[in-house]
Amino acid sequence: MRNRKLAKSINDAGWSQLRKWIEYFGIKYGRLTIAVNPAYTSQECLNCGRLVKKSLSVRTHVCLCGYIEDRDKMAALNILKKATIGHIGSWSSDLNAWGDLSSILVGRNTC
Repeated sequence: MRNRKLAKSINDAGWSQLRKWIEYFGIKYGRLTIAVNPAYTSQECLNCGRLVKKSLSVRTHVCLCGYIEDRDKMAALNILKKATIGHIGSWSSDLNAWGDLSSILVGRNTC
């Protein structure tokens, strides 16, 4: 779009409406919905929490702690972690049988 302010307004309205629908259906079907600020979730190391700045063209997160992950997958896991800490079904991560980081929700009432 040529008019950046208009494009931003349309984009903001779209995300706001999506969030309202998700919250509506969460209430309708008895599911907890939690809004998480997605800022820096693709740059914050899931393993150690260090902020690793990178341009959008860099698709793989590589941290000094040795953790390597796809940028988008790590962002999604960071959002899940932020949304579930302190709630029933809290975030837990552990190494699976292959030595890979596996993420699971522990506790009751997990979706």
